[in-house]
Amino acid sequence: MIITIICITILAYFIGGKDTEKQLDKLKDVDWKAKANDVFGKIGNYAKKAGRVSTKPLLQLYYVLTMGETTTLEKALIVGAILYTIMPFSLISFKAHKILGMLDEGLAVVYVVKKVQKKITPEIDAKVEETLNQWFGAEEATQTAESAE
Repeated sequence: MIITIICITILAYFIGGKDTEKQLDKLKDVDWKAKANDVFGKIGNYAKKAGRVSTKPLLQLYYVLTMGETTTLEKALIVGAILYTIMPFSLISFKAHKILGMLDEGLAVVYVVKKVQKKITPEIDAKVEETLNQWFGAEEATQTAESAE
């Protein structure tokens, strides 16, 4: 849980333009492979509620997280964005701020996706589609594509 809090703090600091070095130092001994496995399970649970379209960017981030050349800062941002999105709490309450309460999680994911965009390769997109097809079926992928047209 402490790693989650540190990663979300790093995400907030980074977005706010604050120095993240002290928080990053706390992550030097993290077992990122174990953390990635934990995150993957949480994405799977979230996917059932959120659907294919909302799950896709989280899976893209997950697969970037598992790459060997991803930096500690990128890993912290990815874990922070994914867990902030799927956790039951939010910094901006939906009840108090309707629109902002819905957007903050999505904006966090979009922000981090933009930061690691160059690492989202065709191979990662293929893994994402394969995982989405396992979870939702290939028919839903076709229906989603047709409705987007």
